[in-house]
Amino acid sequence: MTNEKEQNWNLDNSYTKLPAIYYSVISPNPVSSPQMVKLNKTLATSLGLNVEKLQEEEGIEVLAGNKIPEGGASLAQAYAGHQFGGFTMLGDGRALLIGEQLTPAGERFDLQLKGSGRTPYSRGGDGRAALGPMLREYIISEAMHALGIPTTRSLAVVLTGESIFRETELPGAILTRVGASHLRFGTFQYGANWGKVEDLKELADYALNRHYSHVEQGENPYLTLLEEVIKRHASLIAKWQLVGFIHGVMNTDNMTISGETIDYGPCAFMNEYDPETVFSSIDTQGRYSYGNQPGIGGWNLARFAEALLPLLHENEEEALKLAQNAMEKYPEFYHQNWLSGMRRKLGLFQEQKDDQSLIEKLLVMMHKYKADYTNTFRLLTMGKAEDTVLYGKEEFTEWYKQWKMRLENQSEGKESVEDLMSKNNPFVIPRNHLVEAALEAAVNKADYTVMEELLDVLSQPYNYAIEKEKYCSLPAPSNRPYQTYCGT
Repeated sequence: MTNEKEQNWNLDNSYTKLPAIYYSVISPNPVSSPQMVKLNKTLATSLGLNVEKLQEEEGIEVLAGNKIPEGGASLAQAYAGHQFGGFTMLGDGRALLIGEQLTPAGERFDLQLKGSGRTPYSRGGDGRAALGPMLREYIISEAMHALGIPTTRSLAVVLTGESIFRETELPGAILTRVGASHLRFGTFQYGANWGKVEDLKELADYALNRHYSHVEQGENPYLTLLEEVIKRHASLIAKWQLVGFIHGVMNTDNMTISGETIDYGPCAFMNEYDPETVFSSIDTQGRYSYGNQPGIGGWNLARFAEALLPLLHENEEEALKLAQNAMEKYPEFYHQNWLSGMRRKLGLFQEQKDDQSLIEKLLVMMHKYKADYTNTFRLLTMGKAEDTVLYGKEEFTEWYKQWKMRLENQSEGKESVEDLMSKNNPFVIPRNHLVEAALEAAVNKADYTVMEELLDVLSQPYNYAIEKEKYCSLPAPSNRPYQTYCGT
């Protein structure tokens, strides 16, 4: 049997130093016959883990939640949140934090087992997860990482050897999720609603030390925390918009203090450009549509700011004024991130006052003619405007002329423009039909080759190759809109 130390676990448990209201220590829920189906070897290596040993029996036992490694923990985190606008008490209903891995580079990452069984926060659920949704989170989160978007990542997916029952009988699985932390806006909402001010202060101090120790905190460190979280989410959501990513469930419990994307449940990437695009089967009102994401980000940040009010100032009016002043900067932070990102997508190096008009005209045309978002920018990058659905339209001809004149008026040459655009316009994204095909083969046929090929392509989304052209293709027309579910 492999010794745990040979797996190179180097775990700490700083979260357990917080007040006990923020977590519950629980016993692991063993599974019968765990089997490794996917290990992220590159990520494992960066974490300082031994790839070979993780794939042996004792390594799999850890990743299945059957055994907690030396120095590890076994706890579920408490939090609350606004879900579709309604506030409720929540928590890790089916996730187990097994510790914080300290890497050779001196970084700290949470290791969380998702689908590992019931916790005190399960609200009647079985605490388990199905193979398909866990593989889906693996694919999408790793694609987001490759796109350069802050995200939690996936270390492994392990079959449990047991069935779970949803609408049908499904193979059970556990995902090992890696994150800078699992602190959420909802963690602070929980502390503000059910803890003492001292409990909230300890949580804020912990967040500052863990994620913002490099920032000059000034006289009011809690205002600094709010301001930094605002900046990170203005940047994060702009990055989502720039690649056409729709999170689908932007509840406050799914927004992290670290500024990482978390919870890949009802998410997907947009094909044809339409700000009203929604993929979640339960988002019947379009609250979390593509076009609403920036505004919802601001709404969620306001809820985070409310939770911090007791720490911002002892006088309630002064605290509210500080929070409002900080929040007023969010729209501009977001807009500048989005605008500079769109400039890069169009090869524009310097700022000019008409840039936003140029960008918006293109988006209006893309919406009008149902142009594919990713492929339109990819084809413009490749100098193949004639292959877009916009080509030949009178307004596009005029727009294209204006864009070319704008490019000619900057000092950077053609090669520099192409290089800038190619680094900001992915040729491939995890399109819904490609992901579903990979999951179909894996879950129903135990064939993981389709997924492995897709992951390989998604690992280099900005590197175009003619042989990978099929991954740019659109799905066949369908009378039914694509929907995702909260399975993850």
